[in-house]
Amino acid sequence: MGKRLITFRDGRQVCPLGQGTYQMGRRRSEEIKALRRGIDLGLTVIDTAEMYGTEELVGEAVRGSRDKAFIVSKVLPGNASYEGTKRACERSLRRLGTDYIDLYLLHWIGSYPFAETVRAMVELQQEGKILQWGMSNLDVADMEHILSLPHGRECAANQVLYNLKERGIEYDLVPWSERHAIPIMAYTPLGEGRLRNHRTLLGIANRHNATPTQIMLSWTMRTSNVITIPKAGSIAHVEENAHSLDVVLTEEDLKEIDAAFPAPVRKIPLAGW
Repeated sequence: MGKRLITFRDGRQVCPLGQGTYQMGRRRSEEIKALRRGIDLGLTVIDTAEMYGTEELVGEAVRGSRDKAFIVSKVLPGNASYEGTKRACERSLRRLGTDYIDLYLLHWIGSYPFAETVRAMVELQQEGKILQWGMSNLDVADMEHILSLPHGRECAANQVLYNLKERGIEYDLVPWSERHAIPIMAYTPLGEGRLRNHRTLLGIANRHNATPTQIMLSWTMRTSNVITIPKAGSIAHVEENAHSLDVVLTEEDLKEIDAAFPAPVRKIPLAGW
């Protein structure tokens, strides 16, 4: 597999290809085996959230290999007051069956001031219950606000929607995040699978002896600041995803992709939650 790594501001490094768990739980045994296979392949970032109902599944999947896994979870905006964030984190820790969460995010913007949520996250970090904290579904202006808060520049990541059909973040959020050394986590990188039969992707995949899924994932990882987190509910799907790390897109490939899925030429409101 490829050896590209994403480095967080605390020095921790992870593979740019992780594993999502949104809408998992219907085939629990198979999904746990898939997550474990992913860890074996180096896909150590596992993304969950209190909203997903998959924290217990993730906890079971990493049992016996917790030191290898990089667990990401999220607090719901309705729970993101100062006290509420702390209580939500404690509940997540119990469901995960772990003493710490590697990266804890605010799931999306709610009614509580960012300052309350950030203060709670900083304290959780100081207590060792989370190792890093960050945001999700925040655009540039809100990320600037986060950085203006006490300890705000410790923000470690921003998780947003990003795929071939949703490229709006490339206009300003991607370059802003690169300048501030804040990795982006791309959720729904396959666009819920609707693009697998697209003619352009099929042609590029054929040239690389790959699949359209692998082309899409390689595309999201083409820069040095993006972690992509596709869901994979089976071992076969995880192994297919993992081989995207071996795909290196050429300039010709990227030009064809841009022609089929144009990059933004103006500011586009952030898509997602």
